[in-house]
Amino acid sequence: MSSNASKLQSSFEATQGSNLHCQVFTCVSPAALNVSLSACYSTQFALLCSDCLLTMRAKASDMHGKDCVKVAVRVRPFNKRERDAGSHCVVSMVSSSITIQDPRDSQTRRSFCFDYAYWSHSGFSRDRRGLYVPEEEGGRYADQDSVFQDLGEGILDNALQGYNATLLAYGQTGSGKSYSMVGYGPNKGLVPKLCDRLFEAIRENQDTRQCQVFFSMMEIYNEQVIDLLSRGSRTSGALRVREEQHRGFYVEGLRTVPCDSAHQVEQLMEQGTRTRTTAATHMNANSSRSHMLIVLQLKQIFSKESITKQSNINLVDLAGSERQRSSGSEADRLKEGTAINLSLTTLGNVISALADVAVGKKVVHIPYRDSVLTKLLQSALGGNSRTVMIATLSPADICFEESLSTLRYAERAKRIQNKAVVNESPTERLVKELKAENARLLQRLSRLGQEGRRAHDETKELRQLLTHNELQIRAIQTLWEQHLQEALKDWEQQYANITQERRMMQMHPYILNINEDAQLSGVVKLFIQEGEWDIGLCDSSLSSISIKGLGIQERHAVFRNEQRRVTLTPQPGSKVIVNGHAVSQTAELQHLDRLVLGSNCTYLFIGYPSERGGDDWSRYDYDYFQSELAAAEGVHLGESSAESTHTDPSLLAVFYDYIKLMPMVAEANQMSQELSKEVEFKLEIKNLALSDPKGHDLEKEIVCRVTSTGRKQVWIWSKTKFVNRKFLMEEVYQQHQAEQSEINRVEGLSAAALPRDKDPFWDPVEPLLLGTAHLWLQSLAFRIPLEEQLEVLGSEGTEEAILQAQLVPCNSTGLPLGEDDILIDPSELLGRRLDFQLVLEQCCGLRWIREARNRGVQFGFRMFDCSQPLYTPAVWHNLNPLLDHRVHFASVHTSQRLLDYLQSSAVVLELWGLQEGCTDLVSSLEGVRMTTDGVFIIDEEGPTNAVPVNSAELSCSVRALLQDVEELKSDNALLKKENQCLREQLNTTKNGGDGGRGRPLRPSCDAEFARALKVFYHSMTSVRGQLQRLRRHRPSEESDLLGLRLFIDEQGRLMRDFSEQLEQSVSTLKHDVAAIVRRKRERSGIWFD
Repeated sequence: MSSNASKLQSSFEATQGSNLHCQVFTCVSPAALNVSLSACYSTQFALLCSDCLLTMRAKASDMHGKDCVKVAVRVRPFNKRERDAGSHCVVSMVSSSITIQDPRDSQTRRSFCFDYAYWSHSGFSRDRRGLYVPEEEGGRYADQDSVFQDLGEGILDNALQGYNATLLAYGQTGSGKSYSMVGYGPNKGLVPKLCDRLFEAIRENQDTRQCQVFFSMMEIYNEQVIDLLSRGSRTSGALRVREEQHRGFYVEGLRTVPCDSAHQVEQLMEQGTRTRTTAATHMNANSSRSHMLIVLQLKQIFSKESITKQSNINLVDLAGSERQRSSGSEADRLKEGTAINLSLTTLGNVISALADVAVGKKVVHIPYRDSVLTKLLQSALGGNSRTVMIATLSPADICFEESLSTLRYAERAKRIQNKAVVNESPTERLVKELKAENARLLQRLSRLGQEGRRAHDETKELRQLLTHNELQIRAIQTLWEQHLQEALKDWEQQYANITQERRMMQMHPYILNINEDAQLSGVVKLFIQEGEWDIGLCDSSLSSISIKGLGIQERHAVFRNEQRRVTLTPQPGSKVIVNGHAVSQTAELQHLDRLVLGSNCTYLFIGYPSERGGDDWSRYDYDYFQSELAAAEGVHLGESSAESTHTDPSLLAVFYDYIKLMPMVAEANQMSQELSKEVEFKLEIKNLALSDPKGHDLEKEIVCRVTSTGRKQVWIWSKTKFVNRKFLMEEVYQQHQAEQSEINRVEGLSAAALPRDKDPFWDPVEPLLLGTAHLWLQSLAFRIPLEEQLEVLGSEGTEEAILQAQLVPCNSTGLPLGEDDILIDPSELLGRRLDFQLVLEQCCGLRWIREARNRGVQFGFRMFDCSQPLYTPAVWHNLNPLLDHRVHFASVHTSQRLLDYLQSSAVVLELWGLQEGCTDLVSSLEGVRMTTDGVFIIDEEGPTNAVPVNSAELSCSVRALLQDVEELKSDNALLKKENQCLREQLNTTKNGGDGGRGRPLRPSCDAEFARALKVFYHSMTSVRGQLQRLRRHRPSEESDLLGLRLFIDEQGRLMRDFSEQLEQSVSTLKHDVAAIVRRKRERSGIWFD
């Protein structure tokens, strides 16, 4: 007896920390408590039969086939950013099959098939209640009800049957996970609908069973578990994940709240969301990188059958699944996968391993223990649970890579097999044992009663034990009622706070938080009552508004509310932005003004109720704030128009990345400032103004320019590297904050300095690509020398330097060719030897050196089929260095491929910046053929098919020029015919006057024609420069109407100059050719029709 009592007590204690994997308390109905001892004795055999029945059911379930994870995919509508950018839909859906098309290649498509597929992209309208419904009866649009009927009803049915059930929401940030899980406004998502239906089912079945529901809510960020319902201070640290043999992994100390209505669950979710928002601000955490877990623990007590079924409903909103562009050149010396990404990465590894197991592959290890998330989801993945995953997609072309990655991830997940069984409470088994023991006691009492008074003392002891057992059974029910009463008190307090907040909203202006996660926006409201209010870290004064975040000062700014006018005055040294522009003086706030305090604390100002009217506040989302800040920096997303439909998707993706990274850069700069790192971060668009050897635009991407202001060192980090370093910086910053708190608490304690090789703000210096210049090779096809002064343009179009370069046709010994060696027809080079020299003479006005004199430069280039780039010697500390670098190239047998390359391409001259401590760039001669004289041999592969020039990309002026060139070719054919006749005459002429008169004829005419071509190519160099200036000429982002008119006038002048230069060049060439032909005819006396 005492043994069972201790077992029951230990079971109670074990359930105090109930969580994701533990069982909840058992109780029995009042009818069961009032049953007589004789009834207990008579039902003993029924209980034994019930135990046998449960065992048989478990075995039958074990024999039943395994359950595969059900996977659903949902495609959302375009968001505002995608609509403004003119995005195209690259996803199509037929039944449960989804096809995604590569926007860069319309012929490349991938198809996937899932259990459910929901088209929520188009074909919907909004009714009077605010619900999004199909436009037509029976339309393809999948609304929230359709998703719940397929997924939510199945999860609820499984839970009511006693199975554990799990719903995972997966997808990139902003793909619709939160909308599908929680919903917005009247369009409720899966979680609130599931709660409504759960409590409806409880009410419908209250005559046959008694149900208990416990609610818990947690967040996993940076491998730390945060209880979102905790009553205590959030600074006490994260909760620990422990493991027990019977309970599996569980969160120690996680608060579980009993609930008896869906409204109470809704209030608890609101409380958890508020806590999550505050935590994200205090910890400088990005909510899109955190996982949120909601756990509903359901216990059903069937008193008649003496059966208790327990199930956990796990609702998991996973972190954003952004796919980082990666390449071998982006490897970081520090760890790539920080704790921020560990859970999602490990989840992918677990899913891949389980998918391999499902198809029969031998898997040695499934890495459940590698992250907190996979520990807590072990039963949901390959364990005791019926699991559904909903993957959400953006159909926009700019999100193609992320959407394809999500589809591949979901395809692996659908292969996972789980083994779900009905859960029976261990506490219920103890209750059964107590009842059976009571029956045995009753039998002993019966026998002792027959022996008379001699057994009086023993009978008294047995009755006491029997009473003790009954009291323990009653304790199970009273404990549940006590927990419920405590939860109701908390709920009443929360309700009172919400009521007070709503009353304040109707009386005073306030600022409303705006978060990247729409679910967390509008949660925090800071009221500005009449008078003067300090806002910042300070919270000691009654007239202060306390906020926390990066860059927030102790007394950051002052709000004044006087005569129904609200002003904001920044304090010295604090960062305040209003409507995208930094302010340092007092500014009067208007309704719906946008505020950014510190590095990235974003708020929307809501004026007095009389000012609000019927404005739509929803458009002022996080993207709106960031787009406004980007516009202030001169970066705009294209507006929807007919022209924007032809915008390059890769360019739209760049702007998408730029706006997304802006707040991260602001936070990195603030952390650098507070940690005294003397490092500045700035976003740049790589290859914005650069092109390849054929003049085609290079693929653009976002990079981060990192500058050490003290040492004048510069690094260029890729997007992937910067994001990784940003999370590492957060870890260093949070550690620093903790150490500072400890220093303040214990005097004399000093923080340990971070080793430089582990410092995320530092990197070894490397050569940087500063800019490029294009030296066009067309003149070499005619063996005409070319001397140019080239602009070296930086990645964003800035002038980095001026370079003087030459192309010199020469013979095999390096001597320059004369005018008599100029070719009229480039095809004469085919099969013949071609030698030329590239000469880099001098570089002037180096901006890189002007900024810091302790720097150096090198030029690099790659010619035709050279497998390795060649570099000039490094030059240091010189603003106008003399390079005097000469490289000799030769083609032994000129092919058509080389000829086409010369006529359509340029050699790209790359300017590389060197810094103290970095190694010079050295030409690698591996795979490069050279002669003993140092001549580089090119064009060794022989003739290949010519690459056609894409005339569609040429301007009208250039097409007209090509037409003139065709006419010149006709004249050239005529001259060749005349030359052939002259050669025949010369061959038949005897030694004499006629021979002496005829020999200089060809050199004379060809030399004149070569000089004309030389003049023409030099003039065309000027024309090409004018065309480049036209392409770079753009209006200022801040131009008003007058500024735009001036720009149009300037543009017209440049166009006229370009047209005149082009016309003059072609006209001069025509005139020179006509004069040469006329003189030649006069000399030869031969005329052709």
